[in-house]
Amino acid sequence: MASVPCEPDLLQSLQERAARAQPAESVRDLGGWKLRLAPGCSWWIGTVLPHGAADPGEMARRVDLVELFYADRTTSVSFQITPGVCPDGLDAFLAERGYRPQGPVSLQVAPTARVIGDTAGSTPKARLFERPTRAWFETWRAVHLLGGDANAQWALLGRLSLPSAYAAVMRGDEAVSVGRAVRDDGWVGMFGMATLPHARGTGAARSVLAALAEWASSQGAERMYLQVGGGNLQALRLYERMGFTEVCAYHYRRAE
Repeated sequence: MASVPCEPDLLQSLQERAARAQPAESVRDLGGWKLRLAPGCSWWIGTVLPHGAADPGEMARRVDLVELFYADRTTSVSFQITPGVCPDGLDAFLAERGYRPQGPVSLQVAPTARVIGDTAGSTPKARLFERPTRAWFETWRAVHLLGGDANAQWALLGRLSLPSAYAAVMRGDEAVSVGRAVRDDGWVGMFGMATLPHARGTGAARSVLAALAEWASSQGAERMYLQVGGGNLQALRLYERMGFTEVCAYHYRRAE
């Protein structure tokens, strides 16, 4: 999928919104580089956002400090690499240092009104909640194969202070499709989209998108964004039909 041109400032602001919507347990600032820690959560919650400028010498010094910071906490190091936002040469420097690529991930945006129009009349209807229910949470974890510490993952959602909505298509007591939305400075981001295997192809995910887009509109957000793995072809096709367009593809570099 080709990306449409997007200003680096917008890319950086979207990535930082996404980080606030998936809040780490703690964050240290290193000259604009955000060193995040989230023990027990998905590894990408604890990645470094290297958004501050750095010349080659300074970049090497910072990477040394990053590695020391995570080693002191017995945590592996991962960097999120967004073209046009990260310092020039960082990706190649990390590759030479033995960091392996992970991804890519597609960052996409859409007008809220377009998503609403393209999901109008979706069935079955999704329900909205102000907070995650246990049924919502268990479906999200099951689909994304989130092992590890369920309490840490629940606590992550509890740390979120931004206005949020949780959508679920319910069949009895079971949430068969879920997603959540977070409003931040005029944008709404969508996260945690997940549909159980037996409910795929039924329009359930489309209904979750419809409910979250309606909520975004009620919050006065004219634009929406999301992130999706580049290999998730089914989701990519769905989002394309709903009016989302890629603004960049980014990836991670993870230490061996």
